[in-house]
Amino acid sequence: MAEAHQAVAFQFTVSPEGINVHLSHVALKQVYLSGLHSWKKRLGRLRNSFVTGVYPASPASWVFVAGTILLAQFWRLDPSMGLIGKIQEHLPGRGYLSEPTQAALCALAFATVLWLALILTMRSILKLLLSYHGWMYEAHGKMSHTTKVWLALVKIFAGRKPMLYSYQACLPRLPVPTIHDTMQRYLESVRPLLSDLQFQRMAALARDFEHSLGPRLQWYLKLKSWWASNYVSDWWEEYVYLRGRGPIMVNSNYYAMDFLYVTPTPIPAARAGNAVYAILLYRRLLSQEQIKPLMVPGTLIPLCTAQWDRVFNTTRLPGEGQDCIQHVSDSKHIAVLHAGRFYRLRLYHSGRLLRPRELQAQFQHILDDPTPPVPGEEHLAALTAGDREPWARARRTYFGSGKNQQSLEAVERAAFFVTLDTTEQGLTGPDPGRALDRYAKALLHGQCHDRWFDKSFTLIIFQNGKLGVNAEHSWADAPIVGHLFEYMLATDAFQLGYDVNGHCKGEMDPDIPPPQKLQWEIPEECQQVIQGSLRVAQALADDIDFHTFPFKQFGKGLIKKCHTSPDAFIQIAIQLAHYRDKGKFCLTYEASMTRLFREGRTETVRSCSIESCNFVRAMMDPAQNPQQRLALFRVATEKHQALYRRAMTGAGIDRHLFCLYVVSKSWQSPGDSPPARPLSSRLSSSTSRTTRTTFPVGVDSGRWMTMAMAFPTSSLARTCSPSTCPARSPAPRRMLTALGHTSAPPCWTFWHCSV
Repeated sequence: MAEAHQAVAFQFTVSPEGINVHLSHVALKQVYLSGLHSWKKRLGRLRNSFVTGVYPASPASWVFVAGTILLAQFWRLDPSMGLIGKIQEHLPGRGYLSEPTQAALCALAFATVLWLALILTMRSILKLLLSYHGWMYEAHGKMSHTTKVWLALVKIFAGRKPMLYSYQACLPRLPVPTIHDTMQRYLESVRPLLSDLQFQRMAALARDFEHSLGPRLQWYLKLKSWWASNYVSDWWEEYVYLRGRGPIMVNSNYYAMDFLYVTPTPIPAARAGNAVYAILLYRRLLSQEQIKPLMVPGTLIPLCTAQWDRVFNTTRLPGEGQDCIQHVSDSKHIAVLHAGRFYRLRLYHSGRLLRPRELQAQFQHILDDPTPPVPGEEHLAALTAGDREPWARARRTYFGSGKNQQSLEAVERAAFFVTLDTTEQGLTGPDPGRALDRYAKALLHGQCHDRWFDKSFTLIIFQNGKLGVNAEHSWADAPIVGHLFEYMLATDAFQLGYDVNGHCKGEMDPDIPPPQKLQWEIPEECQQVIQGSLRVAQALADDIDFHTFPFKQFGKGLIKKCHTSPDAFIQIAIQLAHYRDKGKFCLTYEASMTRLFREGRTETVRSCSIESCNFVRAMMDPAQNPQQRLALFRVATEKHQALYRRAMTGAGIDRHLFCLYVVSKSWQSPGDSPPARPLSSRLSSSTSRTTRTTFPVGVDSGRWMTMAMAFPTSSLARTCSPSTCPARSPAPRRMLTALGHTSAPPCWTFWHCSV
């Protein structure tokens, strides 16, 4: 209880002899350092807000403008054309100031107004420039004179040394597509999936919607687009994520995987110490806004960085009917789970971050603690893995006061969550393929009670030193967590490192108090709710057939040599494999980002197109020769890239239809109804542009098929019953041959579903 004694700043006792006061200088020092640290953070945030608020100008530019105006005044020049004199006439307190002082103050006031006007002008011009997307539709390696001039103007008005959020006010708003364009593109996307009769009926319904209900709903979206920063994102977060009542484990949460072939240290406490310290360095850069804003590769075009705001100190809180996202401005501790026991680990001591070696000692103390979990504590985290309604009711009933409330707040208000897993994972054992399957499943759902799925992300450390991340999806998309994860891996491996024995480098302070074990009093009724959530989560986890394997034969470099988009190649390969497996086409989902716009998140690319279907049929037709297939493949890839560009530039289909649907449910005249029951996506795919992330690829017969992109190797996955004999599909190899690549590698294995 050393930490409890240090937490008391003073004690006093009353006795017949009088009052005795005992001060704790250690505690007072901690209070002073904590307050100093807090004030430094506040002043830093205030400074960053000011610098970001005046971007693309800088505070130094005000000095230049003010100096120029004052110099002009000294030389008896009036650049204000009489405005400075007008200001001087209405200057309050003129009688108490000398003429030179009045002139200087009025000149400074005019300079400030002029400076602000210049900032607004530059920001408006930059926003207008960033609304141009013609550069995206030009052929690779070729640039028109218009685009060259546009890039030069962007470089002029984009400012220098931007901070993380500098471009936010300059980003354009997501445009609302016209009803006519959306209906045309919708019909085009469903044409390969419908018979002639079905398509004629769908077209008639679409025309009716376009001329009757659609314009009324569109008016509300237009109004919202003028008022809100983004007409989609808030509704997307609420209706797609927060109103979901099913488990977020598997259905929403995703994971990131460690290096496959390298383990920096086999000591879990040491790996946890370095990883947590690297993440805290990232958090410091984030709080200081020193992370450079992301740009479109090879350009000066900024992407929206709004999602970075909730990386840390964020938790999804369960609610009855709808969840909410809790974000606190700062948190000085993390929550740790090991062997069913919860701990609060403080991150600061004497006003500084704990060093990696000190963090290792803290984690080792948790690993060595023999204290057993109290009844109900071991499976407590299963509440976050099951359905949301039972968790919301249990949280309100059993965690609203006393020890449970304090301990739950320690978890929910933590910077992030850490699980010290009791298993070993990675490419281990006699069957590395199966080991990789277990590794992926451990990151995706674990034992269903050893991750806090509500936290923004959970860092998972395994017994053999491997690690990974499980992230909640509502607050941000995968690239944000991927950026953090890449920084953590790089800092751990190349900056921090380990000594010859595998321990963290550096010194440690032996006086740092150990982690505090959280206290719970979980009644029998709550334990029954926990077990109910655990059964739901385990049934969902058992329904996951997961198979991943490293694919090293070729990657995007070989595909680019064929003058083909790697993304289009993969998507068309998926179409071909699915048709070989099912004998039919289906609506396919691919995620595209819309972060060219303010607060943009994602849009759907419907990658099953008429052109891709024509190519697949040609591949299945033995009468077609390679030249004909190649021509159809080129057309299909060009079409896919056009669809992707549309989605990125705000001309997609699904988010517009989604918002129209939300408006229709909020306001709907009697007799109005959607034009038709929407088709569901049977395949859902996404190309990972982060280090190692797994995304859903499809759902069939209640089972998930996943596609794991593991840089620098990638892997595809199967979904089938354990007794199924997997069959191979040489789709990509044949595609490369059709593209004229004579040294095609062995076939890319697609595992087929027989359930």
